Amino acid sequence: MEHSITYQATQLAELMQARLGVRSGNGFAAKLAKAGRRLPRWARRDGEVIVQAMALETHPKLSRQIDHARVDRAVANLSRHLGEVDPVQRRKAKILDLIAGIAFVVFVTIGLVLGVMIWRGLI
Repeated sequence: MEHSITYQATQLAELMQARLGVRSGNGFAAKLAKAGRRLPRWARRDGEVIVQAMALETHPKLSRQIDHARVDRAVANLSRHLGEVDPVQRRKAKILDLIAGIAFVVFVTIGLVLGVMIWRGLI
């Protein structure tokens, strides 16, 4: 049964590892929890739909309660989003944010030092 929800979730977990860099965690639910704010809110909700469906899939009678259309839509949305994520661009944006934060702190510090020097009459 290669198109089961568990199989699809495994594929999504591999995509999360490759695209978002979520290395820790064993299985889709753990990787989804570790991804946290790296995923938009709607993607986290879709992930929760998949996790709930995986829990129901293991039980023969409860598996009839799964809304397969909703699960398929959630899998499609999540895989499309993860496919669009560029790990190189994410890394570059993270480095630029770090540099911008450091530059801001340096400029504020220089401004405060100059302000104190003018206030004290040293300049």
